Amino acid sequence: MSTAKLRNIGPKSAAWLRQVGLRTHEDLAAVGSVEAFMRIKRAGFRPSLNLLYALEGALLDAHWQQLPEQRRSELVLAYDAAAALLPPPRGRPAAAPVTTTHMSDEDGAPALDPFDSPDEAQD
Repeated sequence: MSTAKLRNIGPKSAAWLRQVGLRTHEDLAAVGSVEAFMRIKRAGFRPSLNLLYALEGALLDAHWQQLPEQRRSELVLAYDAAAALLPPPRGRPAAAPVTTTHMSDEDGAPALDPFDSPDEAQD
C-alpha cells in the first residue's frame, strides 16, 4: 500500500512522506509515527501535530480524531523528547538571552563607549 492510500494521509502529507523516503505502510511501520514526523520536520516542512496524530492513526487503521487523549499526550511527549536531541536549525545559532550592561565612570556619569570614536562621543 502506498502512502497515497494510507488512512488519514492526504496528497500533501503523502508527498512529504515520499520526500523523506517513506513510501509504504511497511516503511511507516518500520520507523513509527514519531520518527516519521521528525523526518518531515528535519526536511524543512512545517507540519502541525495533527499530522503526528494522522500518522499514528494510519498505523492503527483508525481516524486520527479517534486517538485517545492519553495516546495523543504520549505522542507529543515522545516528539518533544526526540526534538530536544536535535541540533539547532542551520543559520540560527543557539543563543543565550541577550543582556545589556551600562557602564558609568566614578562620578556616575555614563562612560564612553569604547567603540565610539572621540568625535562621536562629543555629539
